[in-house]
Amino acid sequence: MSLSSVLPPSRRSALIAFLAGALAVPSFAPFGGFPLAVLALALLLLALEGATPRAGFWRGWLFGVGLMGFGVFWIRISLNEFGNMPTPVAHLLTLVFVAAMALYYGVLGWALRRLAAGPGRVGALLCFPALYVLLEWLRGWLFTGFPWLALGYGQIDGPLAGWLPLVGVHGASLVVALSAGLLWWSVRRARGRGRALALTALVALWGGGWTLAQLDWTQPEGAPLRASVVQANIPQAIKWNPETGPATVRAYLELTRDHLDADVVVWPETALPDFLDVLRAPLIDPLAARARETGTEIVLGVPVREPGGGRYYNALLAIGSVEDRYFKRNLVPFGEFLPFKAWLGPLIAWFEVPMSDFSRGEAARPLLQVGAHPVGASICYEDAFGAELIEALPEARYLINVSNDAWFGDSLAPHQHLQIARARALESGRDLLRATNTGISAIIDHRGRVIERVPAFVRGGASAEIQPRVGATPFARLGNASVVVLAALMLVLGIALARR
Repeated sequence: MSLSSVLPPSRRSALIAFLAGALAVPSFAPFGGFPLAVLALALLLLALEGATPRAGFWRGWLFGVGLMGFGVFWIRISLNEFGNMPTPVAHLLTLVFVAAMALYYGVLGWALRRLAAGPGRVGALLCFPALYVLLEWLRGWLFTGFPWLALGYGQIDGPLAGWLPLVGVHGASLVVALSAGLLWWSVRRARGRGRALALTALVALWGGGWTLAQLDWTQPEGAPLRASVVQANIPQAIKWNPETGPATVRAYLELTRDHLDADVVVWPETALPDFLDVLRAPLIDPLAARARETGTEIVLGVPVREPGGGRYYNALLAIGSVEDRYFKRNLVPFGEFLPFKAWLGPLIAWFEVPMSDFSRGEAARPLLQVGAHPVGASICYEDAFGAELIEALPEARYLINVSNDAWFGDSLAPHQHLQIARARALESGRDLLRATNTGISAIIDHRGRVIERVPAFVRGGASAEIQPRVGATPFARLGNASVVVLAALMLVLGIALARR
């Protein structure tokens, strides 16, 4: 019995759209199936064939439900297991979040059918990738933004990775969406010369990415540095327990002692479970003195509060030959600050998370002085905002990201987050040191390749040479502006062609 005999065409198309969204998830880490992103979007185009604008909205929304539902359902772990929300409430809120994020893809389906009369006309080949990327970019900053699962991240190990230093992750997403349109067109619509042109363009996009990947956009400066990242693997359930604080400090000191031959050692986000002013005399000052003796710079995550116990910040502290601080600027809603407190009072009462009301850092640029080198700093999911991280360039000689992915347990999240960090290194043409509480900690080179790593849920450290670099990639100079303008022009041209 075939699917067509069981479901009417409209429901069959809706099912294809949902499955296409789910199919896109294995294009991301840890699976590495980067071609699946192209296939998933081609199936979405198939599902949108013949749809009214209203039907296009629901099919696009179902695609988003499949993508977000399977791709980021790990959000419920932080709400339930570590935020102490009742399981039904945590699952319900996660489903609401997934449904809300899927609206962007619903708008995609509606707009494609409305503006370009849907698949079936040449104009749609331009409108589809343009709309996809503009909405993906919008999702990355609207209402504080959720830039996770941008399709370009999944291409980090494929030929299209070469586009990232040129046009960034969203630019790579544009190439993925255009590739999907060309694939769909060559199979479903084009004949003869048209099919040959579509396949030729497809080869040019992927071959161009491979060619660009051979280029070095930045240059080495000075001698390499010996760098180490340490990971104490402190369970999130006890991380803020005052009774386990001394054991946590001892773990990081022991790991650091094993790597004092390094030029720089990086600890994770909020590695120290108390405020800097409390830890200054008994720990920080002696540790800084020891670092100066060995010629080591230490960068560690620690909460910092204003005198008098007012506002407090999620901070990075560099100690050694110089001392400098960076306060996190882009906070996680509900994890680090509580939005809409007056409206969400009952839910806020359920969400019992220590240190969940940080203040936002106000630094103009994400720079941290680590010894002789200015460094591009990011804390937790700040590294998911590529346009903000490149504000540290071209001054930054390398990048540091610290995080605490223990919030999401043994899920897809730590793997996806490492992939995001790799994309930032490649976009900026800088080596990146990434230290996390429970993993995955890694040292990444300027081409986005992992040199060394500490696996998830392992206590240990990793060391490797990194190279300070100067110069700027095209993306570091232009940010997302180039791809947004290009997508907007493609959309205008596609609409004009569709209405001819």
